[in-house]
This record gives sequence, structure tokens and C-alpha cells, in this order.
Amino acid sequence: MLGNKLALEKENSAMSSPLPKSPGFDKHPGYMVHIEKSPRRVRVTLGGETIADSVNTVMLRESNHVPVYYFPRDDVQMELLSRTEQSTYCPFKGDASYWSINAGGSVTEDAVWSYETPFEEASGIKDYLAFYWNKMDRWMEEDEEIFVHPRDPYKRVDAIKSSRKVEVVLGGETVAESTNATFVFETGKPTRHYLPMDDIRMEILTRSETSTRCPYKGQAVYWSVTAGGQVYDDMVWSYPDPLAEAPKLKNLLCFFNENVDDIFIDGVQEPKIKTQWSKFLSETLDGPEHIV
Repeated sequence: MLGNKLALEKENSAMSSPLPKSPGFDKHPGYMVHIEKSPRRVRVTLGGETIADSVNTVMLRESNHVPVYYFPRDDVQMELLSRTEQSTYCPFKGDASYWSINAGGSVTEDAVWSYETPFEEASGIKDYLAFYWNKMDRWMEEDEEIFVHPRDPYKRVDAIKSSRKVEVVLGGETVAESTNATFVFETGKPTRHYLPMDDIRMEILTRSETSTRCPYKGQAVYWSVTAGGQVYDDMVWSYPDPLAEAPKLKNLLCFFNENVDDIFIDGVQEPKIKTQWSKFLSETLDGPEHIV
């Protein structure tokens, strides 16, 4: 009895011990880690099996990262998971432990992580589990499949028709000119100008095999442009079949602001912008779906 009592006291003491403070915020006071409960039912499948199904997920939004769903353990098929020796450290959240998943007759290594003893500032994800998005087969919010990453509830994507004249110059040539553009204003991103095909010199565009997805707009296809005696790979994109939330973009084309010579709006030169996509898309295929 005494042994059991001491064990229980030790367990209760461990449970009540305060979590350590994060060292990261002292060095980077403007860094954000925001955790809140999601009202959506979220499901994850792999190898034909539902690995997680929850109406009690939390969404973690973090500076310089896309949103991430974290699942309570009770809503994860823990019997399919096996802990590995992998571990990583985050100065804002703490030490992460990892699990592999055995589903559909194969093992997906280090596909799951959890902060079992997070820093105090990230206590909202203690004992919750997160999954590597691209290692899973399918993600569902309610009964609709979602792609790339969870949609940020604090992000807006507004597509607004404009009669302002848009001119695009590339290779020293005017390659597009329109007074019927759709301006896309997306939180934290540069303004994009989607143009109808009739206002673009389509004869100098060549469809490429490149394709990306955006969680807010859908699947994009790309064109290269031949102008000024040079080929500019994957300079233009379009959403032939956009998500229902972005119908105005159907079959409109958009040029990378960063990579054309100039864009003029009503004759006024747009300021040059620099983003992580400021090189040709063919050189940076690891993430343009987050901005286009």
C-alpha cells in the first residue's frame, strides 16, 4: 500500500510540475505560436485506413510555417503507431518525439510527432499528435478533401474585378494588356493580377507539365513564355477548375510579379517585389502553391 501511495504521489507531482518556459521568445519576441481549438471534423487516411478522426483537433499557427492540425491521442489509432528514436528540438515548442505508422501493409517512417512535454507557451499541444501532410494519403475537413495544408481561418483571399489597365512587360516586350483583370488580394502576400486569355499574347506561351496545388484556390497549371529571344520557364499559371471558393479565377492567367520585367497599373509602374519565389518557378518547386 505504501509503495502504491508513493507511486501515486510521484505521478501527481509530475503532473502538477510547471512546464518550462521557452527560450526562443526572449531572443525573438515577435515570433508567434498560436493554438486554438478547431470546430471542424478532421480525418486522416493512410494505406486505406483512417488513422485519425476527430472533432477535437487544435490548429497551431506559427510564424514562417503553414497551419498544422494536432489531434488528441484518443482520436488516433495508436495501435498502428510505433515510437521511433527520432527527435527534434524547437526553441519555441520544445522536444518532439516521433512515431512511424504501420498501415495498408507498409510502414511510413517518422510520420507523426508530438510534444509530450512542451514549453509553457505551447502547452495547448501537450500530448497531441501531428502528421506530416505529404506522408498521408488523404486529408478531409468534414466531407471535403483538402490539399497542401489546412486553410488558415485568419487568412482572406479576395478576388475582385478591376477595370484598371494592367500591362505586363517581359523580355522587353509587352506580353499582356488588359482592362478586365481580376485582382487577388491575399493576406500577407503580394497582389496578383489574373488576366483573361484574350488579353494575353497566347502565341508566345507554351503549356508546361508543371502543376501545383493551393489550399485556397485549387490545382494550378503552368505556361512558359518566349519573349525577347529567351524562354522563361513556368512564368504564368492558371486555375482551369478552381475550388468553389475561388470561381472568379477560372481560366484566368497570372504572371509572377517577381520575375517579369515590369507590371504597370494605369500606366504607373508597380514596385518590384522580392519573395522566396523570385527565381524561375522551375528552380523553386518546393512551395509556390502557398502564394499562387
